[in-house]
Parts: sequence; structure tokens; C-alpha cells
Amino acid sequence: QLQVVESGGGLVQPGGSLRLSCSASRFTLDYYAIGWFRQAPGKEREGVSCITSSGTSTKYADSVKGRFTISRDNLKNTVYLQMNSLKPEDTAIYYCAAAWAPSKAMCVTREEYVYWGQGTQVTVSS
Repeated sequence: QLQVVESGGGLVQPGGSLRLSCSASRFTLDYYAIGWFRQAPGKEREGVSCITSSGTSTKYADSVKGRFTISRDNLKNTVYLQMNSLKPEDTAIYYCAAAWAPSKAMCVTREEYVYWGQGTQVTVSS
């Protein structure tokens, strides 16, 4: 079964940084758009950021603009989410998802993501 795997979560103080990674061991991510989502306790899953397969287009939720950066390294078959200036409200389980989108110039819709990871916990607390 194909799936993506998240890593890099943990406990960090407010104002700190974390870098999440999204990788796949059984297929290449080169032609996949990747999205990062998060779900806090009692809340619905929300989109955080996304990147096209080419890496030329990205998108961010308003709540993370200027603090989070998404990038990809196809040689390492990995997509990253650099999170800076973390706030307690960023606490959530973070998921990455992959959508087959070799020629799309813009991020795909949530319904197009077919491979989801199990999530990694990010806790921002003093």
C-alpha cells in the first residue's frame, strides 16, 4: 500500500521552530502535488500549505503566512514544512498528503489528495 510518512514533530516553546518532513518509500513524489494539513483537538482538519509537483507554486493559509515555508527536494523524495515563530494555536497533528498532478500549475483541491500519512504531533507550549 502506497503512503506518505510525516516526521519532525515534537514539543517546542512559543516562538520556536520545527521542520516537518513528508517522504515516501515506495513511490517517487516527483509528479505529486503535496499538501500539509493539521487538526487540533475538537476542530476540523484544515489546510496549511501546498506545493505543486514542479515546486513553482505554493499556497499558505492566512494563519501561517510569513511564518511557514513549504519546499521540496525531489532528489531526497521529500517535502518540507519549515515552521517558524510557532504559536500555541499551531498545536495540532500535522498530516501530509499527495495528489497525482504532474502538469498542474496550481495547488490541487483537498478531494484530489489520495495518499495520506498518519500524522505527526506538534505541540507549542511553554
